[in-house]
Amino acid sequence: MAAHQQLTSDWWNNKRQGYELFISEIVLDEARAGDEQEAAKRVTALQGLSLLEINEDTIRLAEKLVESHAMPKKAAHDALHIAIACVNGMDYLLTWNCKHIANAKMRNRIEEVCRDAGYAPPTICTPEELED
Repeated sequence: MAAHQQLTSDWWNNKRQGYELFISEIVLDEARAGDEQEAAKRVTALQGLSLLEINEDTIRLAEKLVESHAMPKKAAHDALHIAIACVNGMDYLLTWNCKHIANAKMRNRIEEVCRDAGYAPPTICTPEELED
């Protein structure tokens, strides 16, 4: 966990300037959770980033990801992260959630469902993988 935090901090401080960053309301909700002081730091760091909408298309794609078994039912929240990025045409979805999002065993099926729904899926990766 500490290594992931350090890699994320390094990426945020040294690499993010090379990308146009977007977040969703779900990301903001996650940032607000936990220790109040640390949450305040996370929310401050996210200020000024463009906010992607959650709409009917994103909800429908998230449901398809679960219904098609590309993602387990218990990961419906994670499916929404993917759907938001996909429907909004994001090039990358950056995450440390390697259980249900950045999971090599699930990636092909996730991408297939997104393409079948008419979307180009984002490249799902960790900050460590998104190097210049």
